[in-house]
Amino acid sequence: MSSFPIRIISLALFSISFLPSLNNGQLARHSVLTRAKIVYHGGPILIETINVALIWYGNVSLNKKEAIANFLKSLNTDGDFSLQPQVTKWWKMVESYQAMLPGAKHDEVPKIIVNVAKQINDTSYKYGRNLTIGDFIPKIVKEHTKEAKNMLPIIITAKDVNMEGVCTKTCAYNGIVGNITLYIILGNPELECPRKCEWPFTQIDSGPKSILFLQPPNLDKAADAMVIALATTLADTVTNPLNTGFYDGPPKNSIGAGTACKAIFGSGAFPGNPGKVHIDAHTGGSFNAHGIKDQKFLLPAIWNPKTSSCWTLM
Repeated sequence: MSSFPIRIISLALFSISFLPSLNNGQLARHSVLTRAKIVYHGGPILIETINVALIWYGNVSLNKKEAIANFLKSLNTDGDFSLQPQVTKWWKMVESYQAMLPGAKHDEVPKIIVNVAKQINDTSYKYGRNLTIGDFIPKIVKEHTKEAKNMLPIIITAKDVNMEGVCTKTCAYNGIVGNITLYIILGNPELECPRKCEWPFTQIDSGPKSILFLQPPNLDKAADAMVIALATTLADTVTNPLNTGFYDGPPKNSIGAGTACKAIFGSGAFPGNPGKVHIDAHTGGSFNAHGIKDQKFLLPAIWNPKTSSCWTLM
């Protein structure tokens, strides 16, 4: 069983041995999915405090490190109140799933704290530049969590690292090692698949040429796209860590809180158009959320469990 603080409604949890969920990220951004029927399946969700270990595998650029770390730190910390909306508002929607559990008090939704407990720079490429799920991910996870069991490792790869499943199936994914340690993989699309995993900041592979794409808020397409993929996957991980929580579809190919609303970033979104967003007057970058250190982010829509529809910040 996961050692994270989890709220368990049913103890009839099946054993999972290294079962990744390969449905998160930005693939198929031209297809807006709004017909999901996300329901609760009786299993645990993550609550209270999530201690995160950021594992930078390879020579990850400073821009990407800052964007990803600042996004995570912005989940629980408001920036300048005069700047709206805030990343914290987006996170409150993820937290609201606690109120949908049987017996929960709907007027009391506890905070879920995301704490960046450690950052590891693994620049030696110890396990090579072509990483496979079965061979190398368990080794990386165990190496960097052996002294801290209550830890969610997030492995972020450099642009010259190829990760199995990234690009071909997804842009980020979550899984579990040995029925005890959850993890998230965040691939770098800069070289391998910009047209699949950098939308809405890059023209996608298919569809009409008129499909709209935007300027990235931090002027780094890959970094800002990786934040989107991480946000999507983190929402799914919190609300459905063991594929027994909130989801639609079969457990091994589930649609979660983040994945249900692909391609939607603001109201009025339709296939090929991300919807209403803010435009930075100085840089031209598109965003819908303010974080710490005056950083701006474009965050994906989340499935609202109360209204059974996709919810956006704008």
